Amino acid sequence: MGFEELLEQVGGFGPFQLRNVALLALPRVLLPLHFLLPIFLAAVPAHRCALPGAPANFSHQDAWPEAYIPREPDGTLSSCLRFAYPQALPNTTLGEERQSRGELEDEPATVPCSQGWEYDHSEFSSTIATEWDLVCEQKGLNRAASTFFFAGVLVGAVAFGYLSDRFGRRRLLLVAYVSTLVLGLASAASVSYVMFAITRTFTGSALAGFTIIVMPLELEWLDVEHRTVAGVLSSTFWTGGVMLLALVGYLIRDWRWLLLAVTLPCAPGILSLWWVPESARWLLTQGRVKEAHRYLLHCARLNGRPVCEDSLSQVRAVSKVAAEEQVVRRPSYLDLFRTPRLRHISLCCVVVWFGVNFSYYGLSLDVSGLGLNVYQTQLLFGAVELPFKLLVYLSVRYAGRRLTQAGTLLGTALALGTRLLVSSDMKSWSTILAVMGKGFSEAAFTTAYLFTSELYPTVLRQTGMGLTALVGRLGGSLAPLAALLDGVWLSLPKLAYGGIALLAAGTALLLPETRQAQLPETIQDVERKSVPTSLQEEEMPMKQVQN
Repeated sequence: MGFEELLEQVGGFGPFQLRNVALLALPRVLLPLHFLLPIFLAAVPAHRCALPGAPANFSHQDAWPEAYIPREPDGTLSSCLRFAYPQALPNTTLGEERQSRGELEDEPATVPCSQGWEYDHSEFSSTIATEWDLVCEQKGLNRAASTFFFAGVLVGAVAFGYLSDRFGRRRLLLVAYVSTLVLGLASAASVSYVMFAITRTFTGSALAGFTIIVMPLELEWLDVEHRTVAGVLSSTFWTGGVMLLALVGYLIRDWRWLLLAVTLPCAPGILSLWWVPESARWLLTQGRVKEAHRYLLHCARLNGRPVCEDSLSQVRAVSKVAAEEQVVRRPSYLDLFRTPRLRHISLCCVVVWFGVNFSYYGLSLDVSGLGLNVYQTQLLFGAVELPFKLLVYLSVRYAGRRLTQAGTLLGTALALGTRLLVSSDMKSWSTILAVMGKGFSEAAFTTAYLFTSELYPTVLRQTGMGLTALVGRLGGSLAPLAALLDGVWLSLPKLAYGGIALLAAGTALLLPETRQAQLPETIQDVERKSVPTSLQEEEMPMKQVQN
């Protein structure tokens, strides 16, 4: 008997599993609140060089900035330059004095802002850009804040992936909650950009625990039939967080209070872990039979299954088979590349995850040029994800995981590519294509979590998720920096996002299908799927021995 049969006895989908999904909804909501926070946290409002006050006898107070600030080709005042010396203005005292001295009207020299900047506070009362003047020559530091954060997620994914396979899902989820709470509060209290960058980097590492642990912890308690619906349902909480961020950002315009507001929900999350069960699949691979027995009995009681303790005597036998491989070798990232089929899966998954993250965050963090304000754009980007969740649910059920993954990435690439062909005058079409690209990229993200969790065996599931998340977050960390390529060519960032998504779509077609397949427990389970069916049938009597 395998774990799937054991789970069928206690109920593979019922009140126990629904409660588990509900308890793990909070981390799902918190993730977009932090991951997409730079949209508001690092927003750059309209700004110009700080100027001295106009003289009391100056008759054209409104025209005073034009004496100090040059105009851009589009007619707007420059954000980053000022004249080296005040310029003469027509029909003003300053202009008449310069003309009387016979000063020539040569092309005036300009210099960077030396006395700071003045910001438009009508939309944001405070951001990290206004706090530490991360504009003009320092705008790279503003973008780098997101890169530092995702670099932290990258490192955290490696650590949490390995440690949760070694010490358990539930225990490491507690570590993620506590670390996020403490580091988030420290970020909100930052007194310098350096302190903020360091604390946000470590916050990203802590939040990586949510991305690595939550989905496998849900799926490992679900039967084959209901994994899809539960996986898509849980991903809608991410969408809820995206839309909630638009509301919270609209209500709280100061970056410190905004960061505090998205961090404090970790406190009730810590308390909710009292009711979150450990993965019985993982416990059995560790030989912890009594704990697995207790959780399975609790599952049976909540699901209303008439299962007594004696009827679960098979737990020890299942544990012996599942733990045999684990006793020989502790989980290691090298195990993901030791055998041919796992190596193939791992290499393909890292390419897919890089493409998914790179295109998703490239689209999500760029909310300009759509003819809407930042709050409307964020709400629209969140709302469009809901119909695409339904698309994912139907597609993975009937077309399979592999085609859905490739199709959603292809849709992202096509939306971005078509947007390059739309002229700047057609803003409505540009907005529609951006929204479609965002929807397809979120659908690709949803599929990636479900698909990857089903590809790796239980003994290496968290480790495999850690590896893919590592490379994925590398893509996420590079996405904000890729936006700076618009200085080389305005369309180059979109071309990069679309091209990588297209590469990932092709790679996804190389992965094996997992629709209606049982979750593999050991490495041998994964490798056995590459053996011809006739051989598998011959080897069935020896299955327990080979495991």
